[in-house]
Amino acid sequence: MSDSFFHPVSGFDLPRFAGVPTFMRLPYVPPEHERFGDVDIGLIGVPWDSGTTNRPGPRHGPRQLRDASTMIRAQHQASGIRPFEAVNCADLGDVGPNPADIIDSMTRITAFYDRIKQAGITPLTAGGDHLTSLPVLRALAKDAPVGMVHFDSHTDLFHSYFGGTMYTHGTPFRRAVEEGLLDPKRVVQIGIRGTMYDSEDRDFARAEGIRLIEIEEFHDRGVADVMAEAREIAGDGATYVSYDIDFVDPTFAPGTGTPEVGGPNSYQALQVVRELAGLTIVGADMVEVSPPFDPSGGTAFLGVSIMFELLCVMVGGPAQG
Repeated sequence: MSDSFFHPVSGFDLPRFAGVPTFMRLPYVPPEHERFGDVDIGLIGVPWDSGTTNRPGPRHGPRQLRDASTMIRAQHQASGIRPFEAVNCADLGDVGPNPADIIDSMTRITAFYDRIKQAGITPLTAGGDHLTSLPVLRALAKDAPVGMVHFDSHTDLFHSYFGGTMYTHGTPFRRAVEEGLLDPKRVVQIGIRGTMYDSEDRDFARAEGIRLIEIEEFHDRGVADVMAEAREIAGDGATYVSYDIDFVDPTFAPGTGTPEVGGPNSYQALQVVRELAGLTIVGADMVEVSPPFDPSGGTAFLGVSIMFELLCVMVGGPAQG
């Protein structure tokens, strides 16, 4: 029997526009809470965008995502999955970054996720810019490298920025490979597109054995075929899922720092996650939602809808009928 403490507040008991917003109306269970050790999947905010190189704003993402998530209900419409009854889910709060020090912020993030891992909790993270993934992986992949399914319009495999700056939202997965956190032969990046500075990131991917699926191939082959290959690449081992909202075409998700045209629509954005069912997911993130560029909240609602899809595959069941 599921634990009612971990069930979301129902819209039949409290209107969705009322109350203090938590992720998906779940209980707030910070690490010092007496029920912290009972959490199976923890939703965490990382309000931080110090790695942003152009349009800032994702530091405000977790707050807008929480607000939008009050519209998430208890049951997946296609599969009937009720994730909040399958496992104990809770909002674990935000990591407190240092807005004036990028290295200290990463240390703080990793320390927070070290505690999450030690407690046996699987994290579902709301960023934050994409550099967020690096300190999270430093905790989750400390003992052994993991595979990754990465949805994005950019590879985030660049060496550096502005003559040697090593930590930006364009470098996290280059660093993760160099640090032995990712097994490059179990990494697939899907949706890559847009004009380029050069081919440095793609050259690195090919040299390391990372599979790039650019947007032309994605559209030519379709979701099911592409995702079958992604599951094969990730295999049976521990896998991280990283989802940049700019994977989605800016027609549907304008609220992001580096939009690229020609991407998937909002339904395809959900479909690709449903096709992750069966993977051994040790953590996932939704990053780069930037409220200043979509004050209406439409991008954030798509973002938390994708997070719900991730949650459904993380509980171990298929997210579609």
